[in-house]
Amino acid sequence: MIECENIDQHDIIKELCLCNGLSYEMIGQEGSDTSKLEMFFSGYPRIVGLSLFPNLTSLTIVAQDIKEISGLETCLQLKELWIAECCIEKIGGLQECKSLEKLYLYYNKISKIENLEKLSRLAVLWLNHNAIKFIETTAMKKIMYYNMRIKTVQRHLNEDLEKLNDRKCKLQKLPEERIKLFNFLKKNLERELTELKGSGKGHNDRSNNNKVTELEKSKICETVTEEPSLQQKIVIKLNALNERVTFWNKKLDEIEAIYRIEVKRKKKSHSLLIPFLLIELETVGNIHFEEGTRSDDWFNSCYELILSRFCTWDFRTYGITGVKVKRVIKVNNRILRLKFEEKFQKFLDNEHIHDSESYRKMLECLFYVFDPEITVKKKHLLQILEKGFKDSETSKLPLRKEAVILANSLSICECPRLELLQQKYKDEKKNSLEHELFRHGILMITKVFLGQSVQARDQDSISQANYPMINSVFIPRKYLLNSIMGQRNCDCSVRQCKWFVFDHDLVLPEYIVEFEYITVVKAHSLFSSFNNVILEESKKNSEGSVLSQDLKFDDEVIKMDPRIKPRPKLISLDDKTILSLAKTSVYGHIVSLNLHGNSLSKLRDLSKLTGLRKLNISFNEFTCLDDVYHLYNLEYLDASHNHVITLEGFRGLMKLKHLDLSWNQLKKSGDEINMLCKHTTSLLTLDIRHNPWQKPATLRLSVIGRLKTLTHLDGVLISEEEATAAMKFISGTKITQFSLLRHSSTKEERPRILSIWPSAKILTQTSKLGPHSHMSGNWYLKGLCNLVILDMYGNIIVWNQENYRLFVIFHLPELKALDGISIEPPETECAKDLFGGRLTSDMIAERQGHPNFTQMQELNWTSSSIRTVDLIPVDQFRNVCNVNLQNNNLTSFSGLIYLPNVKVLCLNYNHIESIIPRLKPQTHLTSRQLLYQKVPSSGYGQQGTSKINRDTMSSENLPPIMNSLEVLHLGYNGICNLIQLQLNRLRNLKFLFLQGNEISQIEGLDNLEVLQELVVDHNRIRAFNDSAFAKPSSLLALHLEENRLRELSKLQPLVKLEKLFLGYNKIQDMAELEKLDGISSLRELTVYGNPICRKMLHRHVLIFRLPNLQMLDGIPVNSDDRAKAEFHFSELQAKKNSFIPVTSSPVDGASFSQLKAPPIKITNVILPGGFSHYLGSDFTLTPEVEDKKNKNAGILTNSPRSIHAEIAFRQLRGINLSPSLLSHQNMASPSAQMYQSNQDEGRIPGSHFPRSNRM
Repeated sequence: MIECENIDQHDIIKELCLCNGLSYEMIGQEGSDTSKLEMFFSGYPRIVGLSLFPNLTSLTIVAQDIKEISGLETCLQLKELWIAECCIEKIGGLQECKSLEKLYLYYNKISKIENLEKLSRLAVLWLNHNAIKFIETTAMKKIMYYNMRIKTVQRHLNEDLEKLNDRKCKLQKLPEERIKLFNFLKKNLERELTELKGSGKGHNDRSNNNKVTELEKSKICETVTEEPSLQQKIVIKLNALNERVTFWNKKLDEIEAIYRIEVKRKKKSHSLLIPFLLIELETVGNIHFEEGTRSDDWFNSCYELILSRFCTWDFRTYGITGVKVKRVIKVNNRILRLKFEEKFQKFLDNEHIHDSESYRKMLECLFYVFDPEITVKKKHLLQILEKGFKDSETSKLPLRKEAVILANSLSICECPRLELLQQKYKDEKKNSLEHELFRHGILMITKVFLGQSVQARDQDSISQANYPMINSVFIPRKYLLNSIMGQRNCDCSVRQCKWFVFDHDLVLPEYIVEFEYITVVKAHSLFSSFNNVILEESKKNSEGSVLSQDLKFDDEVIKMDPRIKPRPKLISLDDKTILSLAKTSVYGHIVSLNLHGNSLSKLRDLSKLTGLRKLNISFNEFTCLDDVYHLYNLEYLDASHNHVITLEGFRGLMKLKHLDLSWNQLKKSGDEINMLCKHTTSLLTLDIRHNPWQKPATLRLSVIGRLKTLTHLDGVLISEEEATAAMKFISGTKITQFSLLRHSSTKEERPRILSIWPSAKILTQTSKLGPHSHMSGNWYLKGLCNLVILDMYGNIIVWNQENYRLFVIFHLPELKALDGISIEPPETECAKDLFGGRLTSDMIAERQGHPNFTQMQELNWTSSSIRTVDLIPVDQFRNVCNVNLQNNNLTSFSGLIYLPNVKVLCLNYNHIESIIPRLKPQTHLTSRQLLYQKVPSSGYGQQGTSKINRDTMSSENLPPIMNSLEVLHLGYNGICNLIQLQLNRLRNLKFLFLQGNEISQIEGLDNLEVLQELVVDHNRIRAFNDSAFAKPSSLLALHLEENRLRELSKLQPLVKLEKLFLGYNKIQDMAELEKLDGISSLRELTVYGNPICRKMLHRHVLIFRLPNLQMLDGIPVNSDDRAKAEFHFSELQAKKNSFIPVTSSPVDGASFSQLKAPPIKITNVILPGGFSHYLGSDFTLTPEVEDKKNKNAGILTNSPRSIHAEIAFRQLRGINLSPSLLSHQNMASPSAQMYQSNQDEGRIPGSHFPRSNRM
């Protein structure tokens, strides 16, 4: 057995020599020269043969079957040992390796750390991926404990900041209300003043052009003399209002400044607590910080020490009367304390001091004197507390490198700082409240061993070389060169000294004290008594309150003459309203439009105002400004005091020079600045005050740096210095390839394990996703909205995910660099185009708080710039029956076509072109066909079928979709072609709304066999083609108002039609209305607003011809109306029979009956007695008449009046002047040509009806 083991051992040594390039036969000679051995993957099951290599310094064994460490007794010089990815279960056999410096035992089965006590030189130990549970559990507990404490500190800070913010908002409520009120009144007065000047100018023009009487001239003079006084009153009131706005703006600025100071102070106070906790965690408790309370003796001792060393006389120059301690933190640094005690004991041993009194005199508590030239930096302070004074001095003064500067007086520590701050604000002439920060300070109390101490000599500089064998040097206060010190005599000044300790280890930091000075002038605070009065002012208006006089003055200004009466608020805007506001009848003449002080939320009818230069929409209800994109000549826009949340859609305003967006709800400064930079290239003045911006501190510099044409921002002139600083700021915010390389690092040092970084944890999770990694809406990094740099290179996700880079850029808006490559603006735009405006399941889940969509019945997502819909899995949305995506950017139904049970779909105010998204351009066309597409005249590739026919054929052959859809709203989508829309595929559609589009032909609806209501109001329909209603239709209601209809042909197939709305079209021929005879089911009809309605006879005609009509022009048809209509026509019939018959005719009766009577314009006709009764009281004709020859000159009659009456009556009845026709009693022939010629005469009162929106 032993022989077998020996044979096996020899084979292992042979393999070892072979792998390291050594000769087994010469191992006795080469072994002593070998210092490094390596064995990888196999061939070395046991550690043997190392006695042959006495000078071995490095041994690497990886991926072997070794179960224990042995055979290292002879490796006395071994410095580096790798036994990784093996089967080691226990650390042992290293007792003789005392020179070992690096030990790597990762990926083994070690469960306990042991037998390392004798490895005194060990510097590196890797035990990761073993079975050691105790350390991992302990470390995790530590991390969780400190994480909890850090979260607590952050929570307390956030709570304090929330309280400050709430207080600020309450204080600002009264000034904001007053400012809004005064701004509203100002804009009212400005509008009145503009209208007054405009009307005055027009009045003068008219008076010059027209002849007026003396009385009229006197009236005009009175008006002219009155108007300047009225204008003057308006100007005086405007000035007074401006003064009040300025006053309240100052109040707002004061509150904001105080708020910023208190926030800064709160953050500074909390800024040290989290680093203290992180130091405790990373030093494993060797450094410990403890916050004191009144119940701690050491807290009270520190408090008394500071009070005892505070002299009121020293601080009276600064208006300081006392000091108040806010917080005391005890510092327990074991390392620094051990160094201090070691040196202190060494000094005692050398000096042989046994007198306890002398010992106490050498120990002193002194204040560390910070360099007044630099503020107390957090980094500097932390370095002192962690590493002591030796390595932490950052000052360039050589004196501070030689010694630690201390003092036993608060005035010696603080007066230089106060003096410097006072001089700084005096030089910069700052009127801000930043100087309030001088009230708050930080003291470091140190325990100092002074040792051998002497007073400094004037002729020698303070250094160890000039004071050998001396531990410390002091300078009494009276010898200190200072402008403040030494000018007065008091008892405490004798004891005040400045100390210089040469040995840094003999100064031990023990306490950190935060304090506040008590001053003669009370500190500004959001919780002061003055601000309490402001807060209560809105609740009660007491006579003795601080602001009562100002509020009374406000009321006096408001009551000043002139008082403008409030105007009725507009809720919507139409053509008629715009023209009445602009006081003109031509859209192209409108240059200025003032819509201030209404309740408008949309500007849908401004597209015609191509010449508009000035627009005021302040004090309305706008949430976005999409509707101004088509106003290309606009130069001035006031959108203040609205609810605008985004500038998305704010485009094409290249001539805009003045823009007011103040008092809105804009938040994302980056997006809004980009939008303005892109679409307002001529902007000169911009006002964006009083918006809840996310980054207000850098907003002004960002805007000035990006909008280079600006001259005024927020009412303040932009100086050259400010513009230069803004450009520098913008260049500093851009991350380029050069800046990445400059700040990148290639160090391979492992980061500290004991640390709390939430983002690092998320990144680690992402890197471990493995081959199943996929970016979806639940992406791990989506919540890191402030992430600036991200590197995911090397993960499978980078290669597997399509559009990975654009996806990351879109979801992390603040990202500046990805995978080591800087992000350029075109990439951001491309990411927005690709992923922006996509409605996904994750977005819905975020809004409703859970991903369970099976119970959802309604999907409402309006005004969100949605371009595509991607709802997966579709089966989870099976119960959704109502979808409202109004006011978005959809061009098709997108993913909505896959929702199985949608019944109602509202897509008004989108850009729908087709149900199905348009296909990409075909690439399989031949070169000739491509040439024909570009140059039709070439003749190459010409297709035989027209585009409309092809579309029709393809639409008819397409399979039906969305079988559950019954109601579809597509209003205001800019639709021109109904065939391209492919509505024929919605076979079960019952209600279709297409109002407010650009439709000129009704087509492509043949397959909608169950359609009951069709709304095409406000389109461009002139007539109906043959295919419009070719098939018998189930249509019950047809809305055609506000089109351009002149004729009503092709409506006969609508045999079931009950409601027809034809208001505001161009119908002027009674014969067109008579074409409705074939629709016997018609119960409701509107024709108001057509030229034919200028005379009232159309009502009698329609009531008589449509027996089932129940409502006409919004007025019910009762039995009296129908009896009156029948009576009128029976009277006309009787009158016709009483006329004298014609005895002769120039032509044969048979041939004459085939002639069609031409239209006759009746201007002067005298009708027989009583005939005017049948035409109505408003139908009048002139009594004069002339006998004129015409085609019917051969007609004989007893009286010229009777001839003309017969002609009028026959034309009204549609009966020709033939003898054969005179005997007929038939009234079915439809003709009323007289209305066509009489349409320009005076309008009949009451013949026009108000428009009704039937959307």
